[in-house]
Amino acid sequence: MNTKEEHPNKGFLGMIERVGNKLPHPVILFLILALAIIIISEIVARLGVSVTYFDANAGEDATIGAVSLMTSDGLSYIFNSAVSNFTGFAPLGTVLVAMLGVGVAEWTGLIGTSLKKLLTNVPTSLLTASVVFAGIISNIASDAGYVVVIPLGAIMFAVAGRHPIAGLAAAFAGVSGGFSANLMIGPTDALLVGITNEALTSAGIDYEVAVTANWYFLIASTFVLTAVGAFVTERIVEPRLGEYTGDYRPNDEPITDIQNKGLRHALIALLVFLGIMALLMVPENAPLRALNEDSGLMTLDAFLSRGLIFMIFLLFAIPGYFYGRTTGKIKTSHDFVQGMAEAMSSMGGYLVLAFFAAQFINYFSYTNLGTILSVGGANLLEAIGFVGLPLILGFIIVTAFINLFVGSASAKWAIMAPIFAPMLFELNIAPEMTLMAYRIADSSTNIISPLMSYFAMILVFAQRYDKKSGIGTLISTMLSYSIAFLLFWTVLLVIWYFTGLPLGPGAPALLN
Repeated sequence: MNTKEEHPNKGFLGMIERVGNKLPHPVILFLILALAIIIISEIVARLGVSVTYFDANAGEDATIGAVSLMTSDGLSYIFNSAVSNFTGFAPLGTVLVAMLGVGVAEWTGLIGTSLKKLLTNVPTSLLTASVVFAGIISNIASDAGYVVVIPLGAIMFAVAGRHPIAGLAAAFAGVSGGFSANLMIGPTDALLVGITNEALTSAGIDYEVAVTANWYFLIASTFVLTAVGAFVTERIVEPRLGEYTGDYRPNDEPITDIQNKGLRHALIALLVFLGIMALLMVPENAPLRALNEDSGLMTLDAFLSRGLIFMIFLLFAIPGYFYGRTTGKIKTSHDFVQGMAEAMSSMGGYLVLAFFAAQFINYFSYTNLGTILSVGGANLLEAIGFVGLPLILGFIIVTAFINLFVGSASAKWAIMAPIFAPMLFELNIAPEMTLMAYRIADSSTNIISPLMSYFAMILVFAQRYDKKSGIGTLISTMLSYSIAFLLFWTVLLVIWYFTGLPLGPGAPALLN
């Protein structure tokens, strides 16, 4: 294989890398933005800026002005609310609870073995699609796909006599490019929905997005991206790479008998748990159903909004426990707790980020800047006729570009949600649609950004098979996936927009 390494400091990609490296850490970025809000609030308040909008709760027009954080009341709010802003930050608890269960399943090895089982028991004709599919599904466990599926994808292609970097690319496309697609609801859904609800509340909008807001669309996306990823791999990437002539020879260790036994026990535990949950949810008067005062029916709305996260915890923790008991990973209760502790130990960076993100978002609420921006921006966009589908498409393009410089999905959304979620709400676009548009753009360009946290690790994996592989090599390999995912995923969203299909249970694309 003739792979030509490009100098990372030249050309357009080099420019992206240089600019991106100059951006501060997301934590410092939030701190800077919070300080900017303090200063801007004083300026806007002194200018007497205000907006008038229709208050749906009061049923009449309301006028709201900017509030400065540089007054005695404002400074008191900054100090007195810092702790409550953090502890009341909606994404905090939901993500941590979900990760407790996922952490047990990951620590015991259940997730890694399950993915390996999937990748080693598929027909040759379905190998490519299976690798992409496994990558997409793996994002339920956050980082597990990066450290398990991507190297396994390369190994499986090598075992099949195909180019290992093509397998690596297919897996990388699924894990990172398809980050916002899945058949299940996971911690990322809880995190982004929580930020969305915080943003809506900060703008005075009485609207709650459920954690299942994009579920139907995510399921459809999983199969669309699997097909697109397989097509790009077999028709574009592999022909470009050519025949593999490197010296790597796979050493694939099979799944042991005890691991297979653990998988069987975990599957039995999972089926029993799902059966119990079905009894608690499906019957008309099931315990988890509650009366919906608007419809007068017994629904699962409350459970889907607030109880589903605990179910996700159990969904992973219970099978993880039985797998660990079978394989010997869990011998005592101390081991079980250690699995959860390991998961929490990896969340330290998120806790620091959440603290500063919470301050920034709550400053938006206190100063009324979020409401002023959303109402003023919506009025401006409506006046120039840039509304509806063109607005959504423009939002996708802008977000995809920003993602090249700021890799964290939650960090970007925490910055953008207080502006765009209320703004598009005022233009009749449901927050569920705004969130899905953001997730499409955020995921599609992950795989071509050198600033993505796992990019360097993927490059190391690639160099295992071709020592000449560099940043330019990896980006040029992944660029076809990025463009194809962004294009076909956006087309799928446009279909949803015109057909009026719900994005999730009770989650419309448009408000009316």
